[in-house]
Amino acid sequence: MAVKSSKRKRGKGKSSKKKAKKVVKEVDILSPAAMLNAYYICHNAPACLEFRGFPWPGSPKKKGKKRK
Repeated sequence: MAVKSSKRKRGKGKSSKKKAKKVVKEVDILSPAAMLNAYYICHNAPACLEFRGFPWPGSPKKKGKKRK
């Protein structure tokens, strides 16, 4: 009987799957669900605008967390 090795061969194969295009959906930032979300995560008007993609002019950029 042949003994199988615990390591498997891994080859770089070409996948025949094609990536589907992502459908961009229009999102209403003033919808009731979005407003409820903003109520809980935003502490002031500049924070709300920044979370929605409209940064306050002249605001300091946030630094990333340092990993150990």
